Amino acid sequence: MREKIIRGSDNVFKDLGVFDPERTLIRAKIMSRITEIINELGLTQKQAGKLLNLTQPKVSNLMNGKLSIFSLEHLFKLLTALKYDVEIIVKPKLATETKATTSVLLAA
Repeated sequence: MREKIIRGSDNVFKDLGVFDPERTLIRAKIMSRITEIINELGLTQKQAGKLLNLTQPKVSNLMNGKLSIFSLEHLFKLLTALKYDVEIIVKPKLATETKATTSVLLAA
């Protein structure tokens, strides 16, 4: 018997049927980038917590991808605490697009 393989989309949260998969993916990407920054700075979770005004357990939740704990606004505040600018661009959708989308560009 052969198993049927179904190719997923570029958003695992959409494939899993998560509510608002675009925003969930964005939060996951930002949390991942914050984790990378903390690691690049060589900070312990306790040191990161002091810098971010979070408890060590919350830093652990952040670094382990506990999405439900952090809103986009909170993640933006964490990025600015790490001395990263956050820019938000609002523009009309392209005529070739069927619907407007939300996306994130994480610059190095």
